[in-house]
Amino acid sequence: MPETTPGTTRSTAADWELEPADADACDQVARTLCTGGDDQVDSPKWLARARDAWEDLPLPLRREVRRFRRESGPNGTLVIGGLRIDEAALPATPALPNSVQRRVTVPAAMLTMVACGLGEPLAYLAEKSGALVQDVVPVPGQETFHGNAGSAPLSFHTENGFHPHPPDYVVFLCLRADHDRTAGLRTAGIREALPLLTPADRQALFAPEFITTPPPSFSPDASANTPEATPVLSGAAEDPDIRMAQLVTTPLTPRANAALSAFGRACEATARTLRLTPGDLVVIDNRVTVHGRTAFQPRYDGADRWLQRTYVTTDLRRSRDHRPDDGHVLDR
Repeated sequence: MPETTPGTTRSTAADWELEPADADACDQVARTLCTGGDDQVDSPKWLARARDAWEDLPLPLRREVRRFRRESGPNGTLVIGGLRIDEAALPATPALPNSVQRRVTVPAAMLTMVACGLGEPLAYLAEKSGALVQDVVPVPGQETFHGNAGSAPLSFHTENGFHPHPPDYVVFLCLRADHDRTAGLRTAGIREALPLLTPADRQALFAPEFITTPPPSFSPDASANTPEATPVLSGAAEDPDIRMAQLVTTPLTPRANAALSAFGRACEATARTLRLTPGDLVVIDNRVTVHGRTAFQPRYDGADRWLQRTYVTTDLRRSRDHRPDDGHVLDR
């Protein structure tokens, strides 16, 4: 991480911090995507511009993302600090259910460019109407909602593990922190949790003895089909992938129940809590890392915590039968 210079605020959560000159360059490239007539984040034409603009971002940033894409490390999380967020110029934090960012903004452009550097942006029609850039904000009346609109604790999960094509990465950009600076993004990686599991627990987690259903953030139609039993862990025994959500993954056997509880304890023991500041960008390797959130107290005064989120796939082709017209939105 670069040395702190006088007058510069460094993120306490960041694994790697942009130099001020590189942060300025990122801001300038993002602003070029806010002009040109096409101002819709979800349009194929604008996405093509964002994909090309990724190559114009500073080399140190592209190098860090490329390294993480190849090897996401022991905790499967990368926090890049120092991106420019002009809080004074931001509108009020959205406070409506299913809030999304359809029009191009500097933060949405930056988020999308990084997504293009990792792979291709991805969305699900049943979640937030298929928007590629989604707001993660507290919503009045949904304080206990177990999802991105709530402010109560959010348990560990991988994104959309019920789906045949879950995202490979989840990317967050912090626009505003919560008032009290208590909200924490929690992550736990299988590479650190796996050694804490017994051989019997590992064997059970690799067995198709779990049912995972769509999370509450998905429309009710997403639960119409009966899900098949699947394992929580799959792939290489020494470095497996994860698909689970503590809220909506149900063990089907006593050994599966015991193993899932053990896995939850291992995640708690190895968890990392990130208290993000504006300009922090977080990349989570959704294949090997679960995430959640601590509780916080929203005020609904227009200045509450505001993250923006997008999903990424490394292989858009594999979900072609779920994407009408070869777009970026999975319709089922």
